[in-house]
Amino acid sequence: MPEQNTALWLRNRFARLTVGPAPYTPPGPGEIVVRVRAVGLNLVDSVSGVLLGLVAPWLKFPAVLGGDVAGDVVEVGAGVTRFHAGDRILGLALGLERSQNRPAEGAFQNFAVLMEHMVSPIPETMSFEQAAVLPLQLATAATGLFQQDHLGLALPTANPPERPETVLVWGGSTGVGSNAIQLARGAGYRVVATASPRNFEYLRTLGAAATVDRNSATAVDELVAAIGDSPLAGSLAIGNGSVRPVMQLAARAPGTKRVASAAPAFVTRLQSRGAKRLGVQVSGIWGGTLKDNEVGPAVFVDLLPAALATGAYRSAPDAEVVGHGLDAIPAGLKQLRRGVSAKKLVVTL
Repeated sequence: MPEQNTALWLRNRFARLTVGPAPYTPPGPGEIVVRVRAVGLNLVDSVSGVLLGLVAPWLKFPAVLGGDVAGDVVEVGAGVTRFHAGDRILGLALGLERSQNRPAEGAFQNFAVLMEHMVSPIPETMSFEQAAVLPLQLATAATGLFQQDHLGLALPTANPPERPETVLVWGGSTGVGSNAIQLARGAGYRVVATASPRNFEYLRTLGAAATVDRNSATAVDELVAAIGDSPLAGSLAIGNGSVRPVMQLAARAPGTKRVASAAPAFVTRLQSRGAKRLGVQVSGIWGGTLKDNEVGPAVFVDLLPAALATGAYRSAPDAEVVGHGLDAIPAGLKQLRRGVSAKKLVVTL
């Protein structure tokens, strides 16, 4: 096994990301070590300073960030039977989690430790770059849709029954939204989603039954009409400024008044003021919590391997490679902060 590793370090909340040596950490029970070949970039990876203190006040330093991993299995820990050295996988790196909180489990390094039940094999036809698109945005969507403290919907299966309820996805062309549409359809729900008109057809290919321009002055009215008599099973609010219009929609449409927000917890709290007056319940999603309940294995173990192999589930949106090597990640994060639509920024290693 390798004796030396290299990582992209965050030495403190106010420091710049810097490349430096890191120890190689062997896997513990229920863990695997992956040679990272590609990482996806997420907005939470770009947070620093005071804002990082609000998002993850528990984080110990120095830290290794990053949640999206695709690569080859190098070593497996005790009790792991699903994977062997050389297997091609994607997985959710959990170093930022309060319960984990260690550099060995961050994505931005050459060798990362992952929890076995948060990993899926990928087909030979799928590139590492496209596989790295999935983990965190998939986990965030699944957490919001299926965890009991959020929308609590029925879990997706290979052959779900068609259900009479509708799921609203505000922000359907985002990475989280792209996965939410597929997951909700995989559980048998009808999906209504918002996006810019240029992405309407893309949302339909993912399974959305109806689409509405999120920038329309009458978006809430149009969504109420699109939902019609099919009662809401729940609503996801994804993207800046999404919580308030989704609250208004949930208050007016038939069905459940539960809204799950993908915004950081403190932002969700600010934007959901008045929810009680509207009769709406708003919760804030933290994408890593599914590792501790039935949702994580249901998605990464039971659903994803076969669904990716057969093409029933797409790694969406498309990957856009913005550099190679750990030192390319900071520039990629800067590009991400400027905004992207219907694509996911990826760096190869």
